[in-house]
Amino acid sequence: MKKLLAVLRRPSTKYSLLTLLVIGFFSGIIFWGGFNTAMEATNRLEFCIGCHEMRDTVYQEYKETIHYSNRTGVRAVCSDCHVPKDWGHKMLRKIQASNEIWGKLTGFVDTPEKFEAHRMELATHEWARMKDSGSRECRNCHDFDSMDSKKQKPKAQKMHAEAKLEGKTCIDCHKGIAHLLPKEYNEDD
Repeated sequence: MKKLLAVLRRPSTKYSLLTLLVIGFFSGIIFWGGFNTAMEATNRLEFCIGCHEMRDTVYQEYKETIHYSNRTGVRAVCSDCHVPKDWGHKMLRKIQASNEIWGKLTGFVDTPEKFEAHRMELATHEWARMKDSGSRECRNCHDFDSMDSKKQKPKAQKMHAEAKLEGKTCIDCHKGIAHLLPKEYNEDD
């Protein structure tokens, strides 16, 4: 073992610096490609509903919403709402999601009953995350400045104008848009 460490620490005399750089460059490309492919694979709907905890609860709710089926045929999948697009925020969210893996391994919400028992806690965490980001993921598709308010109902026009003036985010008014609200939810909270 000591010999191996000594060899690894010694500068190479067998390969040129250029060879080492080229090998390092292509190795980096291969690593980055594999890493990025894995990250994108975890953003697919099939991955998200691969666990029965999601497939049997929130996925069933989502299938009844306008984000799943609508007149334009545009579908928002889990990652569109729950994973930021830009790399830095995406990596932070993926790290946070490792807590969800821990929940899977420990059986935190492995039955519909357990999920319902924790729904308010889970929703509150997600609402706080969305509020903190200014509903960044919502705004990838829905932006105050891109809305044609003339095509909205009068109440929606008024509410969106007020929300924009008050600096509100989408999640301030649109909780429960893609999933059922927790039974304990109180709109006045």
